[in-house]
Amino acid sequence: MKKLKLLASLLLAATTLGGISSCTKGFEELNINPNQNPNVIPETLLAPALTDLVKRNMDRAFRITNELMQVHVSRVDNDEFHRYIIRSAEADYMWNGWYTQLTDFRDMYNSAVAVKSNTFMAIARICEVWTFSLLTDTFGDVPYSEALQGRSGNLQPKFDRQEDIYRDLFVKLEEANDLLKTNVNLGVDQAQLDPLFQGNALKWRKFGNSLYLRLLMRVSNRTNLIAPGGLSPQAKLRDMVNTRASDYPLIANNAESAIMRWTGTAPYQSPFQTYRTADFTSFSSMGEFFINNLVSWNDPRLAKWATLAGGVYKGIPSGYVPGQIPAAQSTYPTALMTEPLLGNILNYSEVQLLLAEAALRGWITGDAKTYYETGATNGITLWGLAVPSGFLTNPDVQWSATSLPATKLDQIHLQKYYALFFTDFQQWFEYRRTGHPVLPIGPGVRNNRQMPARINYPVYVQSLNQVNYQAAVADQGADDVNTKVWWQL
Repeated sequence: MKKLKLLASLLLAATTLGGISSCTKGFEELNINPNQNPNVIPETLLAPALTDLVKRNMDRAFRITNELMQVHVSRVDNDEFHRYIIRSAEADYMWNGWYTQLTDFRDMYNSAVAVKSNTFMAIARICEVWTFSLLTDTFGDVPYSEALQGRSGNLQPKFDRQEDIYRDLFVKLEEANDLLKTNVNLGVDQAQLDPLFQGNALKWRKFGNSLYLRLLMRVSNRTNLIAPGGLSPQAKLRDMVNTRASDYPLIANNAESAIMRWTGTAPYQSPFQTYRTADFTSFSSMGEFFINNLVSWNDPRLAKWATLAGGVYKGIPSGYVPGQIPAAQSTYPTALMTEPLLGNILNYSEVQLLLAEAALRGWITGDAKTYYETGATNGITLWGLAVPSGFLTNPDVQWSATSLPATKLDQIHLQKYYALFFTDFQQWFEYRRTGHPVLPIGPGVRNNRQMPARINYPVYVQSLNQVNYQAAVADQGADDVNTKVWWQL
């Protein structure tokens, strides 16, 4: 019986059945299975799905992203993400979780159509795009057009090309923006079940368009005409930011940031709240790269993000030689285990820094320096901290008109690196796209000293969806961490 249950579970994940709606502990009163209740209302699905997704993203930011990107460095010698080693078993957790929650977002959309709620239709579309973007940016080509069709009998969905996935993600974001133009907020009872924006339609619209901005920048190494209206990513950025800015409102301040602000009370608890303190603080130290920049800038976020070690903030080198484990230094403070802001999805600082890059590259009009400085300072004030005197004139932060474009790009992406603290895989995605910020490569780094370009597909997908898996590999390239996805050049 256990084997049958395991096989059923694997089949669900591998074929993206969409037959069972997920449930998060603490939401028992909202646990309505769409199979049993065809009249499920959309608000019953939003909070459990969002909460589960952000928790999973934070968990893997802690486990994978923060090591790959030198936020912290494991002092357990066989934990080797910081040496660019990603084992095949790592794929399952995110693949399974993301596809499971996609069934809820699709069900939410369909139920919103049934009750004629433009606002909930748009919210569902935004959440679906966000989740599919995580999937394709992590794995490359994935089941998309035939995903979530298990109820209609399609148990072996084809893998879509990433270019085609992005083309449709942009269509869905246009749909969401149009639906939210009516600016109808959710009712009082419904708003209580929206943990992100409490039913505010305009804030959801700004989040959707800011996600649009992020994803256009993600594919900006390509000039394919994949944006709606037959536009290139660069032309669509200009359309959104300059030509029709009023039609595409963006997150405009820290308060509008898309953050799952944990309250500490179930079900809105950080996933780290239930960790043993030792598991969060004792087996790694902060990375030298991460700490040294903040020290150089006199950045007040240091006290929020790291402990003192011998009276100073000090990190350890990433990619150290196996067997030569450095002595423990600064670690994460225990206060981060319940920190509300770690539930970040997309914040104002990121938006401004995306605009800074777009302006620097000449894709939009606007002052790159202003965008950069706004992004840098709001990365600090988001945490309730004052920007130190002289921060923007610090030689390592200051924007100089005479600096080379590569220097300015690294400044932008270094500030974004900190704005994306604990934000799923975004630091890694942006590094893969741009090569910034420039990270030191330690002597013990393996994988030919190359940053992994993706995560492999789950092993069980190879057998349960073999034909389509093989077609994807034939099209995209070998199923290993060094095969670049479509938007990487």
